[in-house]
Amino acid sequence: MDRIIYTSMTGANAAAQRQAVLSNNLANVSTTGFRAELSTFRSVPLQGQGSTTRVFGLDATSGHLEQAGPAVTTGKNTDIMARGNAWFAVQGLDGLEAYTRSGALEVSTQGQLVTSSGLAVLNDGGAPVDLPQDAQISFGSDGTIIATLEGQAPINVGRLKMVTPNAEQRLVRGDDGLFRSPQGDLPADANATLMAGTLEGSNVNAVEAMVGMIAAARQFEQQMKLLTTAETNDKTASQLLSLNG
Repeated sequence: MDRIIYTSMTGANAAAQRQAVLSNNLANVSTTGFRAELSTFRSVPLQGQGSTTRVFGLDATSGHLEQAGPAVTTGKNTDIMARGNAWFAVQGLDGLEAYTRSGALEVSTQGQLVTSSGLAVLNDGGAPVDLPQDAQISFGSDGTIIATLEGQAPINVGRLKMVTPNAEQRLVRGDDGLFRSPQGDLPADANATLMAGTLEGSNVNAVEAMVGMIAAARQFEQQMKLLTTAETNDKTASQLLSLNG
C-alpha cells in the first residue's frame, strides 16, 4: 500500500482543524470582546529511506489575534472597554483569576459586580467587587468604581484590576473562553485605562473567515482525492501482480 495515505491523512486533519477554528470564529463575530483564534501548521519531513519528498502537516502552537475590536458606544454606565492591550480581571468558575476583554458588566442580586455571564469582577486587590445596595454605578477612566446612592455623595468603592500582558507574559485562551497567563496571576497595571459607556466588539473579520473556510474545504477535498488516487493505484498494482503471477 502506498504510504501517501498517511501524509494525506495529516493534511486532511489539518484542513479539518482549521475549518473548525474558522467556524468558531465566525460563530463569535458578534461576541463582545472576542479574540479571533489563530491556527498555525508546520511541515515536518518524513524520515526514512526513500521518503525524502514526503512531509507531514502538523499543527503548531496557536494563539489569538491581538488586534482590538471596534468600539461600540452604548451609553450604559456599566459598559466599559479597556484601552490598548489592557484586560479586565475576573474570577473563573474554577475560582482562579482569569482575564477578559468583555466589559458588559452587571450588578448581581447579591450586590457584586459581575460579567454578563455571571463571573465576579475583581478589584486591584484581587477580590470580588461588593457594591452598596441600590447604588448607581459609574467608572472613571482609570478603572475607579463610583457608587452613588440617592441623596448621598458619590462613594469610591475601589478600582478594577486591569492587567497589561507583555511578550514575556502572554495570555493563553482556556476551554471556558477566558484567558490566563502560564506564569500565574499578572500584577495590576496602574497605568491601564478604560472607556465608559462603550463596549469592544469582536475582532473577527467575517469575510476573511468565510473565505478561509472555503479554502480549507477545498484543501480537505484535495487530500481526499489523494486518498482515492492511492486506493486506485493500489488496486491497479494488485491486478498487474496477479496477471504476472
